[in-house]
Order: sequence, then C-alpha cells, then structure tokens
Amino acid sequence: MSSGNAAAGSGKAAKPRIIKKYPNRRLYDTDTSTYITLADVKQLVMDTADFVVRDAKTGEDLTRSIMLQIILEEETGGAPMFTEAVLGNIIRFYGNAMQSFMGSYLEKNVQSFMDLQVKMSEQSKGLTPELWAQFINAQSPMMQGMMGSYVEQSKTVFTQMQEQMQKQSEQMLAALGLKR
Repeated sequence: MSSGNAAAGSGKAAKPRIIKKYPNRRLYDTDTSTYITLADVKQLVMDTADFVVRDAKTGEDLTRSIMLQIILEEETGGAPMFTEAVLGNIIRFYGNAMQSFMGSYLEKNVQSFMDLQVKMSEQSKGLTPELWAQFINAQSPMMQGMMGSYVEQSKTVFTQMQEQMQKQSEQMLAALGLKR
C-alpha cells in the first residue's frame, strides 16, 4: 500500500478520515482532534471528503446511520426533497424481492443526475441573471438536450434492471426444475 500512497502524494489520500461517535452522542474528528457537529459532518459530505463514522466503544461503522440522520434533519427543515408518497414507496421496497434492484436503480439515477448537474454548472459559467433564468426554465435547447440525455440514461438503467431481473428469475426457475 505504500506505493499507492507515494503515487497519491500523501498518506491521507488512502485512509478515510475517522469520526468517533461517543455514547453521549458527541462526534469526535480524529483528524483535527476536536468535537464536531452533525453540520460539520454534512460539510464533509458536501466536500466529498472520504470519512467513516465509528462507534467509539465497539468500532461499529455508523456512517450510514449518521448520513440518514443528516437527511432526516434536512427533510424536517424548510424545504424537503421527498414527498410523503415517495417516502412511502421507498419504505414499501424494504423486504420486497426487488429491494436490491431499487437501491441500485436509485444509486445509478442519482449519479446520472449529479453528472447532469456538473455539466449544467460548466455550461452556465459566465451567464447573466437573465440568461441563467432562461437556462433553468428549460428555454434553451442545450438544457433540453441535457435533460433528454438524463431521461435516456434513466430509461437505460431501468431497462438493464428489468433484463437482470428476468435473467435471475429464469435462472431461479431452471434451478427449481421449472421452465418458462
């Protein structure tokens, strides 16, 4: 691993930042040797920092739990991202045979949307407020093209998910001696 660190230029690039969570619900950043807040952890996420949150006593990975707590705080704030209908549908997928497919589908879709956001940001540099308003309101052909590309990618991911499910179903039926 030392050759990877040398290529990266520093030892920190290969190791995630460790945040310890204590029973009193306090978070301790071992990198800065200071207690931090949930808002500080959110900033690490926003900065795409590589970190992991661990229980101080057991060492259990609590990163997902802390991220879900950040989402909960954001959702209970002023402008939630998810409607009750969307949250209900997500909950219904837990325990469903398609749960793993749904997670993969959402992950790929969110990544495609993030890629679209980066493209939009690059394309919008130097726009006046008036041009920016047109850009956001999908008045420009460029914006329509990017959104069309995102929708196409979403369709492709969904089609791939359907094909994978069909293949797995056929394999399962064949293993049980049942053929379609």
